[in-house]
Amino acid sequence: MGWGVLPTKSMNCKLKSVLKEGMLFEYEYDFGSTTALAIKVFDYREGSWKKDEITIMSRNKPIERLCDECGEKVATVVCAECIYEGKGFLCDDCRDNHACGEEMFMRIANSPRCGVCAYEGSSKYPDY
Repeated sequence: MGWGVLPTKSMNCKLKSVLKEGMLFEYEYDFGSTTALAIKVFDYREGSWKKDEITIMSRNKPIERLCDECGEKVATVVCAECIYEGKGFLCDDCRDNHACGEEMFMRIANSPRCGVCAYEGSSKYPDY
């Protein structure tokens, strides 16, 4: 064991046995680029599940971002290059003059991974 690494545990357990109400923890999602998340457990729901079927029980509240260029209109795309500098959300008017070019634009997704590693959201739930 060494290097300060905690022992691994089996993934064969129920979430309610691991997560407790009020718990705050960090999670790093890595699929080519790392996205660090801070997650707070508010509550849990008990219910039945169906094998091979995913049911979305909650979603991120969509955030309307203003354009980083004009600061007035709602952004409709994000620049995959500028997002790493903490900017790059552009409205329809400002995107035409953006220096990085059209090929760098991605659809804004309701996800912490918006603009990261070519992530453009769900095709199953495009409105989210």
